[in-house]
Amino acid sequence: MNAHVAPPIQQVLVVEDDRGLREEISLCLEQYGYGVHAVGDSGGMEDVLATVPIDVVVLDIMLPDEDGLAICKRLAGRSDAAIIIVSARGEEVDRIVGLELGADDYLSKPCSPRELLARIRAVLRRRAATAGEPAPPSQAVTYGFQGYRFDLTRCQLRAPNGASIALTRGEAVVLGVLLDNARQVISRSALIEQARGDDADIYDRTIDVQISRLRRKLQGSASRELIRTIRGAGYILDAAVQRL
Repeated sequence: MNAHVAPPIQQVLVVEDDRGLREEISLCLEQYGYGVHAVGDSGGMEDVLATVPIDVVVLDIMLPDEDGLAICKRLAGRSDAAIIIVSARGEEVDRIVGLELGADDYLSKPCSPRELLARIRAVLRRRAATAGEPAPPSQAVTYGFQGYRFDLTRCQLRAPNGASIALTRGEAVVLGVLLDNARQVISRSALIEQARGDDADIYDRTIDVQISRLRRKLQGSASRELIRTIRGAGYILDAAVQRL
């Protein structure tokens, strides 16, 4: 009998000179099952890269010892790790330059660790799909919110009374993204980007239908509306969420 072998833990390198933000990001990613290596400068980054196979580099481009864009260009040319730039420089030209130098994504500060987590997952899904490999499994398998229990892997949602609520794969993926961004407004375009995986039926023309169906299914068991539309901004799932 072959023993079950758990998939390797995905490794994230956080390069951020703000100690408080570095620790906040690290704690969030560790809670969701990632191996995290956090450093404050490019020297520390090089030390980690020399010893650990890194899957994603979260890179601040305003570091004390080297320009982050130069680091991005160097990493893109020599490393297989995905690169997500996180920077206070959020103008369009800054984002374009970062992406052209090899970054996989560009996130403007201030941003929440939960949004960064969602971007990391989206980048890893895209890379796996491009390589023709199975997408990496979600690190957060089961969520609890407002009495509900949601198993993302099995697309199973149970109401507070224990009744099973049927979800399509697309509805389950959208719900997972909303839960990852709980109590934060997420734009329609960001929701589509984060929900779209290699097997998820999420497109511009279907996202509103998915949201409408989810809202109707949750309203059948909830005492209040959990998924709200914020006019001109996007959607929000208004509930405290726990990873079980």
